[in-house]
Amino acid sequence: MQATPHPTVLDEAPQPPPLALLTSICAASYFLGISHHHGGRGGGGGSAASPPSPAVTALPRNTASAKQPRWTSQRTTPQANWRCRRRRRASFRRATPGTRVHAVRGPGPVAAVRPDRLIYRERHCPEKGELLKSWSRRRPDTGARPRGPRAAARRGSPTCRIRSLRSRRRFRIGSRWRETSSCSRRRDHVSERRRRVHRRDRPLIPLRDGSIRTAIDTGCGLGASLLSRGILTMSLAPRDTHEAQVQFALERGVPAMIGVLASNRLPFPARAFDMAHCSRCLIPWHLYGTDIFSSPLFHGLYLIEIDRILRPGGTGSSRPADQLAAPLEGWERTQDDLNSEQSAIENITRSLCWKKIKESGDIAVWRKPTNHIHCKITRRIFRSPRFCPADSSPDAAWYAKMEPCITPLPQAHNIKQVAGGELARWPERAAAAPPRIASGSVAGVSAEAFAEDAAAWRRRVGYYKAAAAEQLRRRRNVLDMNARLGGFAAALVGEPVWVMNVVPTAAPVDTLGVIYERGLIGTYHDWCEAMSTYPRTYDLLHADSVFSLYRDRCEMEDILLEMDRILRPEGAVIFRDDVDILVKVKNVADGMRWESRIADHEDGPLVGEKLLLAVKTY
Repeated sequence: MQATPHPTVLDEAPQPPPLALLTSICAASYFLGISHHHGGRGGGGGSAASPPSPAVTALPRNTASAKQPRWTSQRTTPQANWRCRRRRRASFRRATPGTRVHAVRGPGPVAAVRPDRLIYRERHCPEKGELLKSWSRRRPDTGARPRGPRAAARRGSPTCRIRSLRSRRRFRIGSRWRETSSCSRRRDHVSERRRRVHRRDRPLIPLRDGSIRTAIDTGCGLGASLLSRGILTMSLAPRDTHEAQVQFALERGVPAMIGVLASNRLPFPARAFDMAHCSRCLIPWHLYGTDIFSSPLFHGLYLIEIDRILRPGGTGSSRPADQLAAPLEGWERTQDDLNSEQSAIENITRSLCWKKIKESGDIAVWRKPTNHIHCKITRRIFRSPRFCPADSSPDAAWYAKMEPCITPLPQAHNIKQVAGGELARWPERAAAAPPRIASGSVAGVSAEAFAEDAAAWRRRVGYYKAAAAEQLRRRRNVLDMNARLGGFAAALVGEPVWVMNVVPTAAPVDTLGVIYERGLIGTYHDWCEAMSTYPRTYDLLHADSVFSLYRDRCEMEDILLEMDRILRPEGAVIFRDDVDILVKVKNVADGMRWESRIADHEDGPLVGEKLLLAVKTY
């Protein structure tokens, strides 16, 4: 009898796994993939993954040297080498690290200061929590692209029309928009004020003869209107809680920066501006003095600071306090109170040796003396404010406290001589040797070196127009991150652009005073910190040896992220540095989704210094 074989496992038909088991495995794989994709944060706060970085490929101009250039890397940059994450929270769209909007409550030195002086709104050294390792998100495409050299949006994207903005103090009347802020006034008010300032028959201030080139406006009133007169006006305003005044001015193509008169000096050198202007700015010029915690011995600390940054013979114009009754309806200010404030301001200006040259309606004009020969004699009458000690640094302005003393002008030999040297009229002023260089005040810079630097930058800008035509096309707001003597900005005079010249605090020589004497504008800044401006406000950045200067001071990524923050969508950057540094910069820039290429030096491919031309694509 034949035995029946026992069935084996191989003979059995495979049974399909249960449906519930398959569903569990798929769900677990899905959530595991999301967790790995977002770096372990789950799927709630995710962001899109960055695309693979392109190869670091050099694109020199001539093909003969493009076969095997020594700076070319033939491998693809690993994505894990450096990755930048995008922030999707709306609070980061207008992030300005280093500035505050609201007062800090609780213990600490910031909370202890008097809130009426707005010290809590001053620039401060950013803490670690304020350093954003991310780039800001682009606003959605909501309109046509701008047609002119200036941006058409207020808060970042050049595709947002200005009429689509929302603000608490902006409302529409028919087809026109009415502004109630001090920084963005109606055109008819600004034009009327400009007409009264410069009347052809009897001008209050000469605006057409070239004697006035640089101005500071602490109320953001005449910045745009003075550009047609060839006057560069630095508009200064604090960061607002409701209306980004500085950002609105920058996107109109007007120079502006975040700043406030509180306890620190303004980031400008002494004897910088030809004119100071304030219109309805509501700054308490008659208050504050020696100590912020005690009753002052002398008031007028803010006027003393304006006196420091105003050049000899400069003019200051403002609206008299006794003329503010109509604009201040509802502010509970009586006419007697306003008259008392104006009387205090008059006494302070006399003690500063200013001379009131004209008052017409709601405009009052003062003039600073050309030297301090007569002013030192009057100290027998006006015992305060005193003159600052001779060993004090009048140009020290980075996180330096205001001092209740008059900044002394350079020595003059007679009463008619202009202290520090007389400036040439504009536009000859841009090419003439500044008095600080002619007198030997700038260490290591002579008149011959200044002329050579100016000629070199004219040649370099001509090369930029040929090699970086796309980067220079349709630009309005330009930022020079390491201005040196201002040669780059001077070479662009005549172009439809304005340049903010930055002298880094790490620079070996302070040259910002030279830049202002050339009829240009600028500021001090430390590129290890965030700049005092809003995101997406500049069209072109020029970085000349910036990363060589900050090689051992802060991380390269932090500087590039700050550049990405202040650069508008489709903005351009021109890097100028050693080739080894530029390769590292390109590695990070590719991780930030910038399009970049390395180009030769203007003197040929054998020069170790190269150019990196980059464009922000989002």
